[in-house]
Amino acid sequence: MSLPKSLDVARPVELPTPEPDSPYHPRRPYRFSTLCATVENPEHKDQYGASSVPIYQTATFKGVGGEYDYSRSGNPTRTHLEHHLAKISSAAHAFAVSSGMAALDTILRLLKPADAIIAGDDLYGGTNRLLSYLQTHQGITVYHVDTTNPSTLSPLLLPTNNIAMVLLESPTNPLLKIVDLASIAKDVKEHCPDAIVVVDNTMMSPALQRPLEHGADIVYDSATKYLSGHHDLMAGVITCNRDDVAKKIAFNINATGNALTPFDCFLLLRGTKTLSLRLSQQSQTATLVANYLYSLGFPTFYPGLPDHPNRDIHERISLGYGAVLSFTTGDKDVSERIVAGTRLWAVSVSFGCVNSLISMPCVMSHASIPAATRAARGLPEDLIRLCVGIEDSTDLLDDLERALIDAGAVRRTPQGVERVRTTIGEAVAKLALENQGKSVKLQPHEKQWVVSSPGKVILFGEHAVVYGVPALAASVSLRCYAVATPHLGTSSRRVGVHFIDIDADDKEGGFRYEWDIDCLPWKTVPASSQAREVPLDLDFLEEISRVALPKVLGSHAPQASLAFLYLYMVFAAEFESIARPSFTLTVRATLPVGAGLGSSAAFSVCTTTALMLMTGRISPPSPSDSSPGRLSKSLADAVNVYAFLSEKILHGNPSGVDNSVAVYGGGLLYTKSIPSEGKEGGMVSIEGFTSHRFLLTDTRVPRNTKELVGSVGKQKVQEPERVGKVLNDIQGVVENARNVLSGSGPKESLAALINENHRLLDQLRVSHPSLEAVRRVTGAEPYNLATKLTGAGGGGCAVTLIPEGQCSPSSFILDVSFLVRIIASGNPFPMVFFLFMRKLMAISSTDFSSSNLTGLISALESEKFTSERFRTYLTEVGGLGLGILSQPATASDLPTPPLVGSDTLETTFANTSNAELRGWVEALGKWAYV
Repeated sequence: MSLPKSLDVARPVELPTPEPDSPYHPRRPYRFSTLCATVENPEHKDQYGASSVPIYQTATFKGVGGEYDYSRSGNPTRTHLEHHLAKISSAAHAFAVSSGMAALDTILRLLKPADAIIAGDDLYGGTNRLLSYLQTHQGITVYHVDTTNPSTLSPLLLPTNNIAMVLLESPTNPLLKIVDLASIAKDVKEHCPDAIVVVDNTMMSPALQRPLEHGADIVYDSATKYLSGHHDLMAGVITCNRDDVAKKIAFNINATGNALTPFDCFLLLRGTKTLSLRLSQQSQTATLVANYLYSLGFPTFYPGLPDHPNRDIHERISLGYGAVLSFTTGDKDVSERIVAGTRLWAVSVSFGCVNSLISMPCVMSHASIPAATRAARGLPEDLIRLCVGIEDSTDLLDDLERALIDAGAVRRTPQGVERVRTTIGEAVAKLALENQGKSVKLQPHEKQWVVSSPGKVILFGEHAVVYGVPALAASVSLRCYAVATPHLGTSSRRVGVHFIDIDADDKEGGFRYEWDIDCLPWKTVPASSQAREVPLDLDFLEEISRVALPKVLGSHAPQASLAFLYLYMVFAAEFESIARPSFTLTVRATLPVGAGLGSSAAFSVCTTTALMLMTGRISPPSPSDSSPGRLSKSLADAVNVYAFLSEKILHGNPSGVDNSVAVYGGGLLYTKSIPSEGKEGGMVSIEGFTSHRFLLTDTRVPRNTKELVGSVGKQKVQEPERVGKVLNDIQGVVENARNVLSGSGPKESLAALINENHRLLDQLRVSHPSLEAVRRVTGAEPYNLATKLTGAGGGGCAVTLIPEGQCSPSSFILDVSFLVRIIASGNPFPMVFFLFMRKLMAISSTDFSSSNLTGLISALESEKFTSERFRTYLTEVGGLGLGILSQPATASDLPTPPLVGSDTLETTFANTSNAELRGWVEALGKWAYV
């Protein structure tokens, strides 16, 4: 065969133009599949005309001043790949790195300390882990918000928040939430023009979505997924159109050395050629699978379903629905059986492969996100994620159906396959089975939950804290307790409260009230937030007050009801209306209400914890956990966020100290932020905080905190030097007390510091004759004890340090029997140790005998300043924080109720005396504490 004369074989062959390129026959742009299959780079022609880009498997290049010198900085194979990726991504620049997380790390290196980043609340686990690390170690602030609602970003897009980056995913992984990339990018550019909008496009790939076309500044993909398509390499891709950003990214890649290797560049380039074909087949099959599950009644998450939230937005910014979907079964055990029962669907993390994969994100890809955080972000533990491959759709559906049947999730009927559902009636049947000795797994809203939280005492630094001097607060062993009892097997859809100690004088047995769940103002519930501080929605608060607040006498019960309803509705709004939990919350305390000992904060923590347990947002540790007797910090953090919100409802503008002590226990050092004076605020846990025994005396004299604080402020204006010196002296007392309480100072000096702190507070004129009466009694012979006011002063409580002592032999024998009892109850060792040491502290001692203590209590309780006598409470300071009954004893193991005829736990809890309540509650089973 002879060659055409016009073809010069001595020069490189150019691709022929298929048609004459003229005004009458313009050449049309290639379609995406053609772009994928055609690898061309006019500026880098292969010298031998290779049809496949060669692998330049070399670390260095010879010569000086050439285009390449070292493969970390540049390599011809990588250049071809990056040119190709930019072309199919509608980008001016593309970079290939060693993994998707390496791509994100490279991008996040554009941030500097004190910058802030806004990110979604449904993120890939690795992304969440890296952001948490930056927040903890690099001084970067991270705001997690629901990015599916663009309005949640608006309050954060302020110059004062220093927003430097907005990180988005759409669809999110694994709940397939849709984010309006174009709208958010536009808002960010309007309000924070210097902020960089970054999009993780891994779920869609350039084949289905190109975010740079919708206003994003940077897009990255884990090329391990769809771009490669075969799971035979690790790679990440970054694309952008801005030259300034590209320059910084190139510098970071070269400096850190995370560029993709030549061989992996070759593999990735080969994978991209079939991207369009693969994803087209995968998406078609994914649509069939999603419709199949949806038709059976499983809650299914897939953008292609007709009622998927924000489907219209997805169709506006994307070219298809993708090949990832997820669904829930309503039971984690069922989900585990389904995943284990498939054959074609391989159990594996990741997605985007030619083979179909199945996984449970909460135990695999998202396991690095703490369970409490997953619950708070609405990530179901029973969620199954399906990543569809290129197998025949009939085979995949058949394999999935067999696994569903074997797991008991669906069953065959004469009419076909139908889902096996769990109803309220079935839940009651489960309870009946339990009573017959059979173990059945219950859902969170079907369980009875028991929780507790400590009160708090300000030991040092009152009033001075207003002016930036640290205050030292600690937990007390006086606690608030709550029992949440589900309404199972009843037709009423009601939620109720029983506040035993609140407004108890107005009505015997405290305050009771119930609401019809369906009559609550659900349409006004604000969107759930995952920020470190959840804002209070005043409009929603007003609507609850108008529609649902009980019209009763007494100031405490309506406000407590308001806090309860606000949190209940925020947590339960995500449930289908028919599935919203129906229960009664019973709350009581061994600490006095309104005495400045953090009773409202303990109430807020107990209420928040019970509601989060009942709605499945948090869960206690299981017996198989490494520390079954300890609640995780992440769970405590999740509770503290909403407990602080409850405190806002109760008090308006709380400091956050009370709820933090009620959650974390131990001792905290709190400093108020005063920006005008350059003073940064915050709370620091006191490591090694040693527990001490105190006697609290409630004078029952009402206080006006606002008036007392205002009085000190007035003195500071009129006598700045005198008050300034007092405040400085108080700061010295706090610092010395911190050293003593952390174990690095002499314990003997604690009494002197208590007396000195009170003397200084007296100079600020915040003491009260009732408090001085307490000091007179405790400081007299034979007691000679140190006492100070606590809190705002002007009445309220005083704290008296009770010296440590030694046990008598007879007491030790008694406490060995106590030790045997608490070990037999199955408590973990830390709890056994704590209970035993607490018992030892209560024993009579040679330094301060039990007769002295009895005499002191009698003397104090005979005092009175108003018509009511003083009340005393013996307590340990600096003990455990939030507690959850994690493993209840069986009915036969429950302690004998103090009152005969109490047939339910709730009734017994309500009727037990204060003196016996603590011991009775602790013996209900195994507890887990912060």
